[in-house]
Amino acid sequence: MQTTPHEPSQPAANGFDAVIIGGGAAGLSAAQALGRSLRRTLVIDSGEPRNRFAGHMHNVLGLDGTPPGELIARGRAEAEAYGVEFAVGLVSAVREGKNGLVLDVEGRAGGAPTTIRTRALVVATGVVDVLPDIPGLAAHWGSSVLHCPYCHGWEVRGQRLAVIATSPASLHQAKLLRQWTDSLTVFSAGLGELDAAVERELSARGVALVPAAVTEVVGGAAGLAGVRTSDGALHNIDAVFTAATMTPRDEFLAGLGLERTDAPFGSFLAVDPMGNTSHPRVWAIGNIVNPMATVPIAMGAGAQAGAAVNYALVEEDFGLAAEGTR
Repeated sequence: MQTTPHEPSQPAANGFDAVIIGGGAAGLSAAQALGRSLRRTLVIDSGEPRNRFAGHMHNVLGLDGTPPGELIARGRAEAEAYGVEFAVGLVSAVREGKNGLVLDVEGRAGGAPTTIRTRALVVATGVVDVLPDIPGLAAHWGSSVLHCPYCHGWEVRGQRLAVIATSPASLHQAKLLRQWTDSLTVFSAGLGELDAAVERELSARGVALVPAAVTEVVGGAAGLAGVRTSDGALHNIDAVFTAATMTPRDEFLAGLGLERTDAPFGSFLAVDPMGNTSHPRVWAIGNIVNPMATVPIAMGAGAQAGAAVNYALVEEDFGLAAEGTR
């Protein structure tokens, strides 16, 4: 009998071959690769993708302008066609089990907690964006309060743009954003003391520096009206760019003691080029390890990790067969 995509050729004897935590672009790409490899695969998703606040995706070849939710729906349908299973829930902990890992899962709708066993785990839970505590800022996040010029710069090109600096690293964002407008204001309180040469560069490119701290982002349903500063001035701005604090959603992995690395944006799981962590059964992909990754970068990492997971399982299958346990 010929094996179909809905009949994994070697289902795990006690659980899944692979579990993916996170059903965004990275997780679904890994799921598709594993489903096509005839692996019994489960995706556990909480339904809160990072880009849910954005109306459209850009710089995604062939899908430019597509709403994020539409990509997820299409990706999920494709993965399901290859036998991938889906569950709604939150993973609270991951621990060692016999010949694999054990996941403690809490249902989102008050369902009873459950445990799931898997031979391999792919973590694609992303990050949480914690915005500066400025009144009015969060209300416009994803529409006229933005973070990535490559994702949103074209849509606001030529408008009155601003950068609300949150750290010295915001200088990079400010210089970059000048490419999309001749009217750029940088609220520089978060930059710290600027070098005189940097000030000359910004001034030479027509960038306005406002040292007063931002106290409010003003606007309504129609969009932004301006930015108010501590001196009482209201600056007419059409769109704001700022950097959030990016916190990886990886606390449920604490019990495994995975190695971490200090990056410019915080502490993240250490992974090799294929996404493998310091644990041989755990991979991490997408924004959880690369917070600046855009959708196509996350998709590529997912496809690559899916292949890496399958090959690790292939090696294990041969080893188990030689031992007479499979």
